[in-house]
Amino acid sequence: MASSTKPFIQASVGIKGGKIVKIAPRIKGSAKKIIDARGLIVSPGFIDLHAHLEPLTLDPEAKSHVMQGVTTALGGPDGGGPLPLSDYFKELESLGIGLNVGYLVGHNSVRNEVMGMENRAPSEEELVKMKGLIEANMKAGAYGISTGLKYLPGSFSKVEEVIELSKMAAKYGGIYTSHLREEGLGLIEGVQEAILISREANIPVVLTHHKAIGIPMWGASKLTLALVDSARKVNLDIMMDQYPYTASYTNLGVLIPAWAMEKNKSIDFSSRMADPILRDSVRKGIIFNLLNDRGGGDLKRIQFGQFSWKPELEGKTLYDWAMQEKLEPTMENGADLVILAQLHQGAGCIFHVISEEDVRRIMKHSMTMIASDGRLSVPGKGHPHPRAYGTFPRVLGHYVREEKVLTLSQALYKMTALPAQRMGLKDRGTLKVGNYADITMFNPQTIKDQSTFENPHQYPLGIPYVLVNGKLVVDRGVYKDMRAGKILRKP
Repeated sequence: MASSTKPFIQASVGIKGGKIVKIAPRIKGSAKKIIDARGLIVSPGFIDLHAHLEPLTLDPEAKSHVMQGVTTALGGPDGGGPLPLSDYFKELESLGIGLNVGYLVGHNSVRNEVMGMENRAPSEEELVKMKGLIEANMKAGAYGISTGLKYLPGSFSKVEEVIELSKMAAKYGGIYTSHLREEGLGLIEGVQEAILISREANIPVVLTHHKAIGIPMWGASKLTLALVDSARKVNLDIMMDQYPYTASYTNLGVLIPAWAMEKNKSIDFSSRMADPILRDSVRKGIIFNLLNDRGGGDLKRIQFGQFSWKPELEGKTLYDWAMQEKLEPTMENGADLVILAQLHQGAGCIFHVISEEDVRRIMKHSMTMIASDGRLSVPGKGHPHPRAYGTFPRVLGHYVREEKVLTLSQALYKMTALPAQRMGLKDRGTLKVGNYADITMFNPQTIKDQSTFENPHQYPLGIPYVLVNGKLVVDRGVYKDMRAGKILRKP
């Protein structure tokens, strides 16, 4: 057992009634179940501060998370998530869930509820309604507010709106997590905006899935981390989370200028594309993003993950689609295919446009936590980003054991105690008497992610035991559907 500073110790852990009741070199007495953990690290269960739990009502087992050692996950990131949380929590409790879950209230969900997809500032009445929704969901147990300022309709909001809503979350002790307005060419301004929100709303901030997108921005993490350090020196509570991969995953529509996606009674994306002048303008915007942002200047860097219109392309690239259509793999033809895909309900895509040096630099920062940004996944469904299955074992196997970017203690602290502190969880994230028995046991010599960009549906190796609230949900590497998780509500 260890934290970022404490050494590992040899000890036995006694569990009763779902909680840790004793930690000692030897524990005398009888037990219903004894696990021989010799050769294993006995760690607090991993806490995922950025999880896409949208499929939870259809996949309450959450096996893709639990099998990688995650015992608690925070949902509702990137401005999304269910409303109202009170009703959603009742549904989850009736189903039973495989891990502990808490939720953020999503700014995009709230804005869409009140204003739809309109590109304008809210009226005073609409702002009051949005603040009321934030307050109601904070009272229902949300841990804070999330924004997705790159996504619709959040991208239509001004910073003043976000500050006002964040003040309401702060009133109830909430945190603010942000998919920044830009992670590519506007990354620096995006970080500065998040810091401004922290200062003006007096709210702790997490720069979520922090990264520098696009080849022109590689190396920019030097400046973003300096901004975080400067903000913390003046007592602003700024932290980050990160997944350990050089590719992101989001909707293909991220390549399309936001203004083109606005919906109102008279016009939408398809009607704009019927106008040759507007279509040409949108096409130019997509070409710019293909060259300078998530496109990486190469159609091979964009890989389809979920494409309901053309499922045969899942796992293939935009380059492959161009070849299939007998098109030259130019940015212009790529832009036309992006428009065509969006006209057919869009697609989820993996964008291979992150620098390994930035990944390592961000990972090493003392205020960075490990989080998957992974969507609950079931073998055979779609072509997910491998982070859905492998985030935590990848850090422990690749970045700790093989590359020595972090020590084992540092990595575990970033996966357990630090995210627990960020959420304000006093009885999880560490192994101590009185805490809930959320425990992950792994072999530090064999733990390894198996999920790849080519073959993502693979569970990791080297995690033989996982306990959620004292119940053994992974036993000798075999998942058991115990539904041992709890809904965590912020007091």
